Amino acid sequence: MNGKTKTDSTAFSELYETYAPMVYRRCMAMLKDDAEAKDLMQNVFLRVYERMDSLDLSQPSSLFWNTATRLCLNRIRDLSRRGLNVDSSELLLNIACAEDDGLEARSVLSRIFSREQELTRTMAVLHYVDGMTLEETAETVGLSVSGVRKRLRSLQARVKNLEVK
Repeated sequence: MNGKTKTDSTAFSELYETYAPMVYRRCMAMLKDDAEAKDLMQNVFLRVYERMDSLDLSQPSSLFWNTATRLCLNRIRDLSRRGLNVDSSELLLNIACAEDDGLEARSVLSRIFSREQELTRTMAVLHYVDGMTLEETAETVGLSVSGVRKRLRSLQARVKNLEVK
C-alpha cells in the first residue's frame, strides 16, 4: 500500500467520503465537463494520498479546494496550450487507441506519422492518451519540455492539415 498503514487508508477513506462531493463540484464548475471533472477529482485525491505524510491535514477542505483549483487550472491551461479542437483530439485518441488493423486506420496513421520520428508517436500517446503533462512526457522520453512541445505542435499541425483536406 505504498508504505501507508491500514489506519492511514481508513482516515483517507473518510476524507474521500466527506470531501469528494465538494471537490467534484469545484472541478465541474471550472471544467464544465462531467468526465473531466470526475477524472480531475480522482487526480486530486490521488495527489493528496501520495503526499499524505507531508501535508498539513488540519484544514482538509482548504487543502482539497486549493488542490482541485490548481489541477483544474493546469488542465485548462494544458488544453489551451495544445490548441487542439475537439475534432483533432478525438482523431488522435481514436488513432492512438485503434486496435483495428484496417486499411483506413493504417493509412491515416501513415499520413500523420510519415514525417515524424517514432518517438513522436510515443510522445503523442503519452501526452494525449495517457494524460501525462509535458514535463512527465519529457522525462519519460528523455527530451526537454520544449523539444516535446515542438514535436507535438508539429504533429498537431499535420492532424489539422489532414482535417482540412
